[in-house]
Parts: sequence; C-alpha cells; structure tokens
Amino acid sequence: MQTEHHGWTRAVLALGSNLGARAETLAEAVADLVDRPEVRLVDVSPVVQTKPVGGPEGQPDFLNMVLIVETTLGPHELLEHCHAVEAKHHRTREVRWGPRTLDVDIITYGDLTLDDPDLTIPHPRAAERAFVLYPWLMIDPLAVLEGHPIVGLLADCEDAEGIEGYDLMTDGGSPK
Repeated sequence: MQTEHHGWTRAVLALGSNLGARAETLAEAVADLVDRPEVRLVDVSPVVQTKPVGGPEGQPDFLNMVLIVETTLGPHELLEHCHAVEAKHHRTREVRWGPRTLDVDIITYGDLTLDDPDLTIPHPRAAERAFVLYPWLMIDPLAVLEGHPIVGLLADCEDAEGIEGYDLMTDGGSPK
C-alpha cells in the first residue's frame, strides 16, 4: 500500500444527499472537504437531481454533484476525511443504500487501483451510475474510468433518464 506521497494526486469525489436541506448540505460539504490544506478544489460540477437507485422504496430524490480535487492525503486518509465530513453532517448508516443527509464517495484516486476491505478504487459501481457520471462529464468531458470514456459509460446507464438539472433557487435557499 502506498503511504508516501510526493506532490498532489487528483481525485474525483461524488457527493449525494436526499435528506434535510440537501443543497445547503452539499454546499457546506464542499467547503468542509476542501477546508484542509491537503485538499484543494480543482473543479465542482453543477448539482443534478436524480431518482434513488437501489435501496428502500419511496425515499426522496437525491441531489448529486462531483468534485475534482488534488490532495496530498493518501487514499485511506482521504477516505477518513470524507467520513469525517459525512459525520459532521449527521450521516448514519442504518440501511444499505438508504436515505442519507450526505454521502461522499471516492470515485478515482490518480491512477490507483485498490481493492481492500475498506476501500475500492476506482469505485466499484461508478461506471454504471449516471448520478456520478453525468455531473462528472459536465466538468471533465474527456474523463476516462477504467479505460472507458465516461461519455460512453453514461450512454449505457439505466438511470440516465432520471437525471435533471437542478435549480438551487427553487430549493428554498436564498440567493447569496
């Protein structure tokens, strides 16, 4: 396992929320994720609204977004940081794929391939999840996941139709 990191590694993070003040939570989570000097924001996608995939029936729609960051944290340290941000936003893990205030997933970490009990990189289901690929494509149209252009992967996603642009002004948030 790589523990020594010289310089910065580009990572793609996917954020989702379907409980509480979703847009506010995502905005705060972005700030929290890049609040550490070891994590710098490269780009942030627009927010999209998506239907839940898997998990219990009848849960609210998700708001999803993707961040591209550069970090000097190792992959496991980055995971701990993501979990700490989730915890700050009262994330609980009672139901697999159930509703949540905040979900932060590491999709890619440089060119690293990792498969251990705590962390799999690239994210094992990202290639079939439009709610990850669509916002990612909006900020990095030439992105590649496991050798496949994400634009092609997105075309094969069953959940692609359920995605819509999301106007933050209609979420009860006041304009800043």
